[in-house]
Amino acid sequence: MYEIIKFVHLAAGIVWMGGMALMIWAIRPVAIAQLEPPLRLPLLSGILARFFKIVGLCIVLLLASGGLMLMGVDMRLAPRGWHVMLGAGSLMCLVFGHLYFGPFRKMQAALQDGDLPTAGAQLGKIHPLVLVNFGLSWIAVGAVVIWR
Repeated sequence: MYEIIKFVHLAAGIVWMGGMALMIWAIRPVAIAQLEPPLRLPLLSGILARFFKIVGLCIVLLLASGGLMLMGVDMRLAPRGWHVMLGAGSLMCLVFGHLYFGPFRKMQAALQDGDLPTAGAQLGKIHPLVLVNFGLSWIAVGAVVIWR
């Protein structure tokens, strides 16, 4: 059973990290290069809306599977990497919550109102937060793999 829980944990992390990589290095740069703001902003908002639903599911799976795996462990005896992963993962959840309930929701509202400058400004706040979470995700992976 532990292996299945660990698989779910890894799969959810891979999906979240892969989605961030796709947004950072493929979708966003192409959208900026090829589309003017009136077309770009609704497209990116739609992509992010779908991706954030997936991220929400990934967070639930990560927290549930991580919690199940840690239940039988005395954290005082756990490898340091586990502590780093737990801290980085918790911080990632907080950053995502801020990103989703702050700039993302404001961007969607601005788009509904036809306020492209405000929507663009809010989208501009999302990108650095995604970069922070992407970096934190690699810290979490690196810590648990390297720091045993």
